[in-house]
Amino acid sequence: MSQCLNPDCLQQNPPATIFCQRCGSKLVLQERYRGVRVIGEGGFGRTFLAVDEQRLDTPCVIKQFLPQQSGSAALEKATELFKQEAFRLRDLGKHSHIPDLLAFFPQEGRLYLIQEFIEGKNLLDELQQKGKFSESEVKQILIELLPILQFVHDNKVIHRDIKPENIIRSSQTGALFLIDFGVSKEVGGSVLTRVGTITGTPGYAPPEQFRGMVFPNSDLYSLAVTCIRLLTGCFQKADDSDALFDSMRMQWIWKQYVSVSQELEIVLDKMLQDLPINRFQSANEALAELQTQKFPTLSKLSVSSKPVQTVLPKINSPKIPSSFIENLGNYVFLEMVKIPGGKFIMGSPHGEGDDSEKPQHQVIVPPFFMGKYPVTQAQWERIAALPKVKIDLHPQPSHFKAKGVNLPVERVSWHDAQEFCARISKHTGKIYRLPSEAEWEYACRAETTTPYYFGDSITLDLANYSKFIFGKTTDLGKFPPNNFGLYDMHGNVWEWCEDGWHENYINAPIWPNNSIPWISSNDVHVMRGGSWGSDAETCRSAYRHYSNPYDRCYDYGFRLVVSGGGTL
Repeated sequence: MSQCLNPDCLQQNPPATIFCQRCGSKLVLQERYRGVRVIGEGGFGRTFLAVDEQRLDTPCVIKQFLPQQSGSAALEKATELFKQEAFRLRDLGKHSHIPDLLAFFPQEGRLYLIQEFIEGKNLLDELQQKGKFSESEVKQILIELLPILQFVHDNKVIHRDIKPENIIRSSQTGALFLIDFGVSKEVGGSVLTRVGTITGTPGYAPPEQFRGMVFPNSDLYSLAVTCIRLLTGCFQKADDSDALFDSMRMQWIWKQYVSVSQELEIVLDKMLQDLPINRFQSANEALAELQTQKFPTLSKLSVSSKPVQTVLPKINSPKIPSSFIENLGNYVFLEMVKIPGGKFIMGSPHGEGDDSEKPQHQVIVPPFFMGKYPVTQAQWERIAALPKVKIDLHPQPSHFKAKGVNLPVERVSWHDAQEFCARISKHTGKIYRLPSEAEWEYACRAETTTPYYFGDSITLDLANYSKFIFGKTTDLGKFPPNNFGLYDMHGNVWEWCEDGWHENYINAPIWPNNSIPWISSNDVHVMRGGSWGSDAETCRSAYRHYSNPYDRCYDYGFRLVVSGGGTL
């Protein structure tokens, strides 16, 4: 259907209609964005599911500014907040778990914001559908959301409205997205102090927010409230009464309604402190405490961008299932290898490599699964035949083809690889993704410190790396594996990583979340491993390469990862 956007009409019209059959309003914004149906309504206007007709009807979201406030001052403030959301999305949309801003414009006397559509349910919908969240589910929410909040705060923005409705779980990948930056505020210094500017949601906002003041850890307070409401299923009522909060003593009493581990109690209680000075001072600090519960021997680790010289105790990695084989159907199988959690020094030492591989720094990597080989042409063709998630996939993109051999797929872009991950995830029920750059190097090294996983030098009987010898991709498994049982980590095809490109490791993410993808504002992405056309130097474990995410070359491939500890 075609939704009329006139707030006094809202008529549903037949598809492809140009003008509303009831009021005559134009149905397509900017000659490309067509509303489909209303999906939300609030104080600033309505939200519509829409399609972008200039991008093959790709789903998107239309936010229409239609404030309910009366009075010029209130209207001016509402307008400011709506425009502010556009600026925030523009600045923050580079993060893969924050919806991107697509357009912002006036039309017919109203303001419109066009935003990336995240298909899925918010956490409130999940709670209503399946009931209370378990402790492990809440821990996973914290693990996923805290790095996103750190990114937001690093960009001098405070969200100010963290709640279950503003956290969406993608139905395609299962990943969490943070949405609705309409009341967020850019922070010029360390704190916003505009007395009288009160925004946020009662029952979630911290005390200082209702005095017109917010700090980055104000968002941590709201995230903790979100967690205890998901754990207990208890919410503030219309009369402002709240079973989880004793207003006479001004204390949270959530632990009377649910029993969780002492470790999670410690984290949530500190996030819920009334005084900002008594809370964690950053999302990274909260995440460090949470991760310390998993790795207690690391609690006194000194975090630095310089190489860490201290010898750490052995990590007690969580137990995860053994390596597994995924049956993709039609006699096509995908072998995934268990990669144990651990630590390693990322980058190259003095005398090896260039500045892009420095400074060396220690990285802690949780356990995960990685493809035994790069994705093959048979695996690609099988998954490419599945229904489209976002973009079309060529079923046979590779330049080098031969029957009866196990060749890697090539001529695939970063966006193609993302679509492959979305389709295989939907097909199998597991969350497949590209590795982070840190995960890739850790898996490639496999507890070695030499330039290659087999030693200080590389030869043609160890890898396919010289275009003057092989001149094309070779059958996977032809060369020796590393200590983790992974093949072709050096040569054959370049492998896309999730990360954006950074010129070096200065200001790289610090422990404990330094193994996750490092987001960049550059529109290029990291590649690792070298290829059949590379020289020996570019096949080293530490060597870093990059390319445009739309590029498709004869030696561009990828390898899959599944996070450890999940249900398999």
